[in-house]
Amino acid sequence: QVHLVESGGGLVQAGDSLTLSCAASGRTLSSYAMGWFRQAPGKEREFVATISWSGSSTYYTDSVKGRFTISRDNAKNTVYLQMNSLKPEDTAVYYCAASRRYTIQLLSALYDYWGQGTQVTVSS
Repeated sequence: QVHLVESGGGLVQAGDSLTLSCAASGRTLSSYAMGWFRQAPGKEREFVATISWSGSSTYYTDSVKGRFTISRDNAKNTVYLQMNSLKPEDTAVYYCAASRRYTIQLLSALYDYWGQGTQVTVSS
């Protein structure tokens, strides 16, 4: 069992930066692909970014490419999402997730464990 806890969300202005963290307990994350998803009010949960178990492969949804960076520190059992140039449309609850599959995963159905989410609000 993997327990994930996100942190780092908050209220910021457009153009600001935030770094989300996802800390794991229970098992080491080094054998899991990790992902970040988000859900805005009234919308379905959507994929944001994913990183392979080693960190060698990453993938982003088009709307965040060039602004967001996913990374991981397996020694600290933590995954990060650096978010720059934030826009009001980035406002959502952000969730991290772990997949038993080693490679990058875009589909939420392929993730086995989820955190409780952290709110990110970007004002214009």
